[in-house]
Amino acid sequence: MTHDPGVEVLENPSHGFAGVPPQRGGSQDAAVGEICAELRVKLYRSGTGLSIFSHGTSAPGTGMWHQAPLEVSAEELLERADRLLAIWRDQVVFHRTTDPGFGQRVGGRPLAESVDLTELRSLTDPLVAKLAEEGFDLLQVMLDGTGYDLGRFREFLLGTLAGGQQLRISFDSEWQLPWPMLAVDPAGCDSPWEAFLGHRHQIEQARTGYAWDHAPLGRRERATASLNKDTNLDHVARAHEVHKLLEERSLLTVRTRGSELLAALSRSVLHEDVMYFWCHGRFVSTGAASHVLAVQLSDTEDIDGPVVQRKRRSYFRSPQARFKPFVLLNACHSAKAADPGRLKHLGQELIDQGADGVLAPQIEIPEAFAAEYAYAFLDRYLTGGHTAGAIGQWLVRRFAQEFNNPLALVYSLNGGLNTRLDLVS
Repeated sequence: MTHDPGVEVLENPSHGFAGVPPQRGGSQDAAVGEICAELRVKLYRSGTGLSIFSHGTSAPGTGMWHQAPLEVSAEELLERADRLLAIWRDQVVFHRTTDPGFGQRVGGRPLAESVDLTELRSLTDPLVAKLAEEGFDLLQVMLDGTGYDLGRFREFLLGTLAGGQQLRISFDSEWQLPWPMLAVDPAGCDSPWEAFLGHRHQIEQARTGYAWDHAPLGRRERATASLNKDTNLDHVARAHEVHKLLEERSLLTVRTRGSELLAALSRSVLHEDVMYFWCHGRFVSTGAASHVLAVQLSDTEDIDGPVVQRKRRSYFRSPQARFKPFVLLNACHSAKAADPGRLKHLGQELIDQGADGVLAPQIEIPEAFAAEYAYAFLDRYLTGGHTAGAIGQWLVRRFAQEFNNPLALVYSLNGGLNTRLDLVS
């Protein structure tokens, strides 16, 4: 039987001087004097089952690691994750009104028709409590078992996630779970909102493999961005404001046809710091039991992972090529990953091709909310003063506090936790 060796660097003899120097001005995402600890959790195959590994730092120069075999199967874990996504889809996005209040209609979808849900607290408060319990249940299922090592690991991880310190957490796994929607024990929190991992911490689905050098662009005065949109969504509130924001704060390219996007992807160097998609996402059948996620702009051209791979195959990992945008993929389902061994979905392929990160919703997302979320994210990201991970957590808290709306937790960050707009490369 063969075993994959695991290597973890526990010391730092260079004391950080071998790494990338801090961004100018330092981090603006943490309070002055605050140490934002980092935690990496790796979920991987081990023999016939799964194992979990974690390493974290609570202060510079210190760290410890934990490892244990899991007793849950990958199949059950994925089924439980799909169940959690279905609960959010059916009970939040597709919730139907059967006993309407003033100004509501029977059969309406009140939680999807408005961004501000403060007047629907009688509906959202018990629902958020239930969602937090379901998120905690999935975390418990993943860590459940009688093994001694697993028990110690469970004690460490649950205690760390539920602790008072804010963390930057990278979940490294070929199985992409809805990490922001998982939760610690709501009974130990002041409110159910605070139980969600996406509310407590900055979270990403970590990219795997080594990064590579891209063709440099040099210093730029303004960011470059693209808006890849379906004009049928122009009617959505704030959609035009997002367009205007990008136009004012960047050198903007607007694409409304798939052929235009594919032509851009066919070039070796793509001069884009931000790539924004405002369109629909759908699953396209590729066989009897296989589907791949695709998006469409204003035409019927399907843009999916395989076509992106084909257009950029000759540039893959080439130092003469460049593809490093931060991607806001604002299309339904577009954060959902294909199962291992299947054709990669669009977001996964963009990461493989070098994107600095992909932020996208894991289920259907109401159009009004998606536009509001995009405006708030891009307005903050284009300042260059905040990382994508920090903005994602800020948005979860903002929509919870100001609008009593949990849908920001649906957005998942694939890579890009520490990515911020930088006009020097």
